[in-house]
Amino acid sequence: MTIRVLIADDQELVRGGFRMILDNEPDIEVVADVGDGANALERARTLRPDVCLLDIRMPEPDGLEVTRRLAGLTVRDPLKVVVVTTFDIDEYVYTALTNGASGFLLKDAGPTLLVEAVRAAVRGDALISPAITVRLLEHFAEPPPKPQAANPRPTGPVERLTGREDAVLNATAQGLTNQEIADRLHISLSTVKTHLSAIQTKLDARNRVEIATWAYRTGRMDR
Repeated sequence: MTIRVLIADDQELVRGGFRMILDNEPDIEVVADVGDGANALERARTLRPDVCLLDIRMPEPDGLEVTRRLAGLTVRDPLKVVVVTTFDIDEYVYTALTNGASGFLLKDAGPTLLVEAVRAAVRGDALISPAITVRLLEHFAEPPPKPQAANPRPTGPVERLTGREDAVLNATAQGLTNQEIADRLHISLSTVKTHLSAIQTKLDARNRVEIATWAYRTGRMDR
């Protein structure tokens, strides 16, 4: 299957570089590249690409709003969105998470990660480097709730996580890929995917980004 990609960035050199890298892959085709949010929305809705690579800062609507309109909770048929950032605009990244982004990529990440981010998004296995995951979520995730005097209402999944699911959740929040989790826990790749599916169901999370956000919000990463 050919993966169809839309690129939206206000820098022509960035769009051209991304297009050259992606079009060089036998299983990826760039179906459009645009320089502003309005055209990104119009082309994405018309072409229905498999993945949208969106810059945060571009002429209105910006990448955050485009992400919300294409991948947000209220979107009936959401698209896969990977947000491209220079990471010097930290205050915007958490908003992109809550707006439905399923992955993050640094502009200087290099060709290999660019290609893998696109393929990961299609698999539903969002690519976020460990450095971004830890820095982002530690800085922006809400702190764990303080204990109440009596009968506090616990923050937790609909159904209790198993010990192995808890280990997979923590590894996911650290930014590990499925293969890295399998290697760390000495389990098969298919088993990792099974655990992630169960975790998503129990947490009502759409992707591993929301899983990681929940882990930080509830203080699981402090264990």
